[in-house]
Amino acid sequence: QVQLVESGGGLVQTGDSLRLSCAASGLNFLLYPMAWFRQAPGKDREFVAGISTLGSNSFYSDSVKGRFTISRDNTKNIVYLQMSSAKPEETAVYYCAAMKSATWRPANVEYWGRGTQVTVSS
Repeated sequence: QVQLVESGGGLVQTGDSLRLSCAASGLNFLLYPMAWFRQAPGKDREFVAGISTLGSNSFYSDSVKGRFTISRDNTKNIVYLQMSSAKPEETAVYYCAAMKSATWRPANVEYWGRGTQVTVSS
């Protein structure tokens, strides 16, 4: 049974940093590009960041480029999202995803985590 379990969400202030983690089990982690998506209330789920299978390439939405960093530890089957300079409009549920390929769209997700809430207060 595949499980992607996110952790690290919570309430932060504008400008703060936060690190999200996603622990994967039940899948061959090395085979999957991994990504983070987020969904704010009333909005579509959107791509935030993605990373290649070996971690050599990372990809970001324009809105987070330069502030967020995605990384992975293939020895522990964990993917991270380091968030910095957080903004109130980034309040959302953040989802970890194992991708079918390195095409960063929700329709291309093989497995979803259940999400972790991030709230950025002003």
